[in-house]
Parts: sequence; C-alpha cells; structure tokens
Amino acid sequence: MSEPMPQSPRLGSLRAIVRRELRDLITVKRSDRPWELPFAVAMAVGLPMVIGAWLGELREAALASIGAMTMIYIPRTRLDHRMVTLMAAAFGMTACYALGQLTHLVPEARLPVIALVAVLVTMACRYYRVGPPGPLFFVMATTIGAYTPGDLAGVAAKLGLFTLGTMGAVLIGFVYSLHILRFRAPVPVLRRPTDLLDSVLIEALIIGLFVALSLGAAQFLGIEKPYWAPVSCLAVIQGVNLRAVWNRKIQRIVGTMIGLGLTWLLVRYAADPWAVAITVTLLTFLIETAIVRHYAFAAIFITPVAILLAEASTLGLANSSGLITARLADTVVGALIGLAGGACLHSPALRQRLKRWLSAAGAQ
Repeated sequence: MSEPMPQSPRLGSLRAIVRRELRDLITVKRSDRPWELPFAVAMAVGLPMVIGAWLGELREAALASIGAMTMIYIPRTRLDHRMVTLMAAAFGMTACYALGQLTHLVPEARLPVIALVAVLVTMACRYYRVGPPGPLFFVMATTIGAYTPGDLAGVAAKLGLFTLGTMGAVLIGFVYSLHILRFRAPVPVLRRPTDLLDSVLIEALIIGLFVALSLGAAQFLGIEKPYWAPVSCLAVIQGVNLRAVWNRKIQRIVGTMIGLGLTWLLVRYAADPWAVAITVTLLTFLIETAIVRHYAFAAIFITPVAILLAEASTLGLANSSGLITARLADTVVGALIGLAGGACLHSPALRQRLKRWLSAAGAQ
C-alpha cells in the first residue's frame, strides 16, 4: 500500500490562514456597554425621523438625524467633561457639514476640503483622546453635505436642521448621563499625548492623504455621489494595528454586501415615511449594541441606515439597483485604499522618515 503524500507546507499555511480569518470573522467580543447607551443613541437619531414622518418632511428630518449622530461621541467620563465633549462634537459636526455644503459653490474644492477636514479632525481626535469612531462621523457629515443636492439659497435652512439634530443629541446625552452616572462610576479623563509630531500630526496626514485618495479614486471611476468611499476608508484605516486593519477591511466588505441586500429590500418595500423612521430607529439601536461585539454584524445595519438617511430625498424614486451598485463600489474602493493606508500608518520606517522630514521642515 502506498504511503499518503506529505502535505505541502505552503498548503498547510494557507489553510491555517483561512481558518484564522474565519475564526476572526465569527468571533463575538464581550462588552460592558450598558443597554441604555444604544437606546439613547437610537432615540437621538430616530426622534427627528419620527417627527419628520409625522409632518411629512422626511428629507429635512434626515438631516437632523445625521446631526444627531453627535450622540455617539459621548464619553464615559464625569458629567462636566461629558457635556463639554459632546457640545464640542456638536460644534465640530455642524462646522463639517457647513464646509461640505459650501463646496457646492466650487465643486472642484470638494476633494481638498474633505481631505483637510480629515486631517484636522483626526488631529483633534488624537490630541483629545477621542475614542472610536474618532473622525469617522465628522468626515461623513462633510461628504454628505458636499454631495447633498441643493443650491446656495437652501444652505442656511439645511444647516439649521442639522444643528437642531446636534442640539437634540446634546440634550438626550445630558439626560442619559444623569441617569447612567447613578449606576456607573465615570472613568478618568485620558492624558493628552506628549509626542505630538508622531502620534498626532503624522497619523493625521497619512489618514487625510488616503481619505483624499479614496474619494479621488471613486470620482475617477465615475461613481455617482461617492460619499461612502472616504467613510469606508476611514472605518478600515483606524485599526489599532495592521492585523486589525485587515480584519476591518474583510468585515466591512462582508457586512456591507449583506447590508446592501437588506437595503435593497428596504428601499424597494419600505419607502413609506413611517416605515423608514421606525426602521432607522431600530437599526440604530442594533448597530450601537453590536458594534463593540462584532463589526461585520454591525456593518450589516450601518449600510441601510446610512443610505436611508443620505438618500431620504430620493427613496422610492431612485433606481434601487443602481444605488446598491454604487454603494458597493464605494465600499470596496474605500476599504482597499484604507488597507493600503493602514499599511503605511503602521509602518515604523515610513513614520520615522516622515518624522525626520517634518522635523527638518519645522527647523527651517
């Protein structure tokens, strides 16, 4: 009887990699996040949609709901620090949306403005130790503002609605904090970094560059309203290490593909204003419950919420298949460029080279 052929080391290594990727894809993390936080975020985001459905102004309500994403930035610190942080985030979100809207005057400025916003908000988030999602929703507000249809005359009204959403988030955040601090002790405020050049400026410049590349690539490919590419890029590039960046890319694409199927059903069969409002509220609660446990599972619901809010004005009118295809293309482009950006972000040699260049430039 012939002996079995020995297994190729390369084949065995490939199988080990596949098993590791599958294990990472299905692993559910433990979390101590209280259920009240997802509930508060869902109320902040969903309440404007419910009011909009009641008044028959769902498109306007969606702007307020995007502004209400400010609630996600509430920290776990003492009450005074919580509220200062949340109000600063509200101001930042409003400023980012306003900058995006103003690029309607000069469409050629969209890419440099979004890149600059990515750099500045990343610097602020790194310096003030703002945890996940970091600069993500600030850039998302800018890109949605930049690609939302409209004219100059409507900028003030849109900005007012957006600001109302951020104010509602601050109010709900205050009520939530009064409640939760009765049961959970606040965590200490993190100390600010001392090496500003390496941990703040260099990271911000790399992230801003690849956010710009992702948007430029989406525009070059002719993707209509490519606002989701820089958001996907940022979501992937922010992994704590290169391994985490790779996992984020895989989970982002897998979750988005499943989420796009869910989105197709919602856009096709749930275009009624009340259905959209209730769906956004429920999915937001699921996202905030799942995001700290399993990113791919949360991404399934992130996709329809983002599309329902960003495309509220065209629900039931737009070609749903074309919308789904464009968002999938955005996600793949953004995730791939985010992976490349993550490799640069976590390259010690590149960081040292940039540090020397910036130090030399500052000395001149």
